[in-house]
Amino acid sequence: MHPSRRRRVRGRLWTATLAALALPLTMLGTGTTPAQAAALQCSVDYTTNDWGSGFTADLTLTNRGSDAINGWTLTYGYAGNQKLTSGWNGTWSQSGQSVTVHNAAFNGTIAAGAAVSTGAQFTYSGTNTAPTSFAINGTTCAGAHQPPLTVLTSPTAGAIYSQGQAVPLAATAAAADNATVSKVEFYDDTTLLGTDTSAPYTLSTSSLSVGSHSLVAKAYDSLGASGASTPVGITVAAGPALVASPTQLGVQQGTSGTFSLALSAQPSGTVTVSTARTDGATGLSVTGGAALTFTSANWSTPQNVTVTADASGTGTATFTSTATGYAKATVTVTELAASKTYDARFLDLYGKITNPANGYFSPEGIPYHSVETLIVEAPDQGHETTSEAYSYLLWLQAMYGKVTGDWSKFNGAWDLMEKYMIPTHADQPTNSFYTASKPATYAPELDTPNEYPAKLDPAVPVGSDPIAGELKSAYGTDDVYGMHWLQDVDNAYGYGNEPGKCEAGPTATGPSYLNTFQRGAQESVWETVPQPTCDSFTYGGRNGYLDLFTGDSSYAKQWKYTDAPDADARAVQAAYWADVWAKGQGKGSDVSATVGKAAKMGDYLRYAMYDKYFKKIGSCVGPSTCAAGTGKDASHYLMSWYYAWGGATDTSAGWAWRIGSSHVHGGYQNPLAAYALSSYADLKPKSSTGAADWGTSLTRQLEFYRWLQSNEGAIAGGATNSWAGRYATPPSGTSTFYGMYYDQQPVYHDPPSNQWFGFQAWSMERVAEYYQQTGNAAAKTVLDKWVDWALSKTTINPDGSFRIPSTLQWSGQPDTWNASTPGANSGLHVTVADYTDDVGVAAAYAKTLTYYADRSGDADAKSTAKALLDGMWDHDQDALGIAVPETRADYNRFDDTVYVPSGWTGTMPNGDAINSSSTFASLRSFYKSDPAWSKIESYLAGGAAPVFTYHRFWAEADIALAMGSYAELLE
Repeated sequence: MHPSRRRRVRGRLWTATLAALALPLTMLGTGTTPAQAAALQCSVDYTTNDWGSGFTADLTLTNRGSDAINGWTLTYGYAGNQKLTSGWNGTWSQSGQSVTVHNAAFNGTIAAGAAVSTGAQFTYSGTNTAPTSFAINGTTCAGAHQPPLTVLTSPTAGAIYSQGQAVPLAATAAAADNATVSKVEFYDDTTLLGTDTSAPYTLSTSSLSVGSHSLVAKAYDSLGASGASTPVGITVAAGPALVASPTQLGVQQGTSGTFSLALSAQPSGTVTVSTARTDGATGLSVTGGAALTFTSANWSTPQNVTVTADASGTGTATFTSTATGYAKATVTVTELAASKTYDARFLDLYGKITNPANGYFSPEGIPYHSVETLIVEAPDQGHETTSEAYSYLLWLQAMYGKVTGDWSKFNGAWDLMEKYMIPTHADQPTNSFYTASKPATYAPELDTPNEYPAKLDPAVPVGSDPIAGELKSAYGTDDVYGMHWLQDVDNAYGYGNEPGKCEAGPTATGPSYLNTFQRGAQESVWETVPQPTCDSFTYGGRNGYLDLFTGDSSYAKQWKYTDAPDADARAVQAAYWADVWAKGQGKGSDVSATVGKAAKMGDYLRYAMYDKYFKKIGSCVGPSTCAAGTGKDASHYLMSWYYAWGGATDTSAGWAWRIGSSHVHGGYQNPLAAYALSSYADLKPKSSTGAADWGTSLTRQLEFYRWLQSNEGAIAGGATNSWAGRYATPPSGTSTFYGMYYDQQPVYHDPPSNQWFGFQAWSMERVAEYYQQTGNAAAKTVLDKWVDWALSKTTINPDGSFRIPSTLQWSGQPDTWNASTPGANSGLHVTVADYTDDVGVAAAYAKTLTYYADRSGDADAKSTAKALLDGMWDHDQDALGIAVPETRADYNRFDDTVYVPSGWTGTMPNGDAINSSSTFASLRSFYKSDPAWSKIESYLAGGAAPVFTYHRFWAEADIALAMGSYAELLE
């Protein structure tokens, strides 16, 4: 009854450093020879980013042996005049042409089969030949065998076919290292369509269903390696249709743009396609391709339509293409001011994201976590999604409304979220039995998963819930209006929790709610047991999944949901901007109803301000001695890691519960949302104390940032009102914030939650928005110091590529908070352990600098924001968006054991066994049919760490938003 929720850090490489356990055997007097360590075996992967006079080198060191490498020195040499400038993730030095790298303190151990990364920047002139030999600790390393290069050459991206029509698939494949290609498989997402064993590699299929499809080719070579192509998105229409690409187009004043047309089905004769503006801005007109002729020979070859913008107009127009016997195609074209290059970029990327053929959305229109399916982060599969993704969709559609004046898509995104991600009354049927005077039964959080289940203890006093009554009075319902955080969009696990149907099963259609993290701070995503939000004991064990997490004398069938407050706050943030921008266009009434729903969501979001069991805030030690709250004294007024609610599925059972969270992370705060909910009329909640609570929260959040700001400027972890999650006694001398204890890594420890620079960028961007809107001095104080630190750690290379911080390391602690005289935090320090070109994080960082520069006039912040946006636009574009390759050394954890108590047995919906021998992969056997699975198999067998190029929805949306923000404020 007490779910907890943790977020795996997104979008970055986590270097595995699990040490192998060696047990030396000395068998004296037996004549047995002591065991000897196995010989060191290694490989080094070397890649560069070269701009002609300099380059960055990224090296991945993989331990191919059976013993851990405890301390490493890498040596290699150049043939030219390459000169070391700086290095990271190790101590770099150079003597002549020879380079030596000693491990850093945090990456000295390379477990068997694991890898670490290091890198450096060099200058050179002339040629830049890559080194050919590397050694670790004096042992020459083998080169890593390269997988086959595979390209899906047919069909073309964006093609549309009619149902039942043959779709021609074709691929080229080339093997490396004298290997040969043995076969090529063709996939529709993760479904194998067929195999070809000889070139040319082809397949024809006519069985694809109506809808969007992501097609992939995967080649295997004679050495067992495999490589998958970039996905190609197509659409299968119910009948013959016109195909337009893109369907969104931005054209600046005085210029022209084009979109292409083709037919989805071969005609028997000649087909004439006519295109004209059918409504909207009159400054846009067809100047080429108004009438196009297609025949049985050229029907699938795209032909262009040219749209030209006049010199002074702005606005959006719809262009419609028609042909007899074919479904029409429409393209939305927006005329932009001549100076609005970055708005044009926004629309270009928006078009890629929203193109159904590119694979970002489910058939229902739900944004997936990523286009790619094989990805393990917070979601453990790419076609799951999060409340985070829904909130980014809202923000993306708000920006679209700003640029085009069309607010229907913003309203539609909220409706989609309300339909699929906010539990309906049928999904939370017993809230009317909730007793605010006893919100939940206490259970301790434990340090490691193997200590669970955690025993429920009804003797521990809990506080009362002071807002349940006023929420019911304001909205006339007992239901909670907040998003659950995780959704299995394609029902890959098979729980099938359709609205109002508990565990409908693998054959259920549409998205299904999902739960994962449940077992304390050390439980990483690799150690989770996926379970349904509505547990009717159909799957799992005798008590479903409940007795894996809580210990009780008996178990009842129940439902339970967990809210991610940062996502709900981002939804409010998006609604604020939608209201501001729509009013600026004289269209405030277009969004007023949706903005009202955002205010309601913000009202319920106050549950994130409360201690988990509504106990009093401050010096809360001992589960029984820590006093129960009697009202708002249980509120820390900050954005905690979650709030959760649940109850019996049996409407006659008569119980329900709600909890807050005692753990508060600096990266989750949102002063812009707090400002909107407390001071902006259209977003003030209906409840009697909602706006006042958010006003208090706004002040408290700004103080929290100041308290957590290191001597250098970065924002440290957070605080907790419940040490170790069970009101334990913290170490002596732990500093406090309003009585809450400083926690360097609040909420989760694997990996430490305070290490990801993305939390810095996300959080400071919200502070910068608030500062830009209000000029608040407290926000400026935090930003001035943070921006100086971040800029000092940012490198813009001569070719426009960039490096920003990635992993942060912390030491010391802040001074105990004194609101009247804040401390200088001279003992709290941060260092940057490594750097990255992560485009999603860079976009959030660029937005921070954009909003800050607009209000402060800081020239360095403005120029760096522009450089980051230009760098990713110039270097990192592909057919699906903007993305960079990532080496995922952490994927050696697919074989990690998932703790299940001895004797506990059960099954997943697809029949996967759950027992004490379970691993991450064994609970998710569907991964073995994924087109990219062979990369994991190769890595687990000792191959190189796999490289993926991921298109995460949140990252693509954030990049587009960064372009739009720069256009609005600085262009």
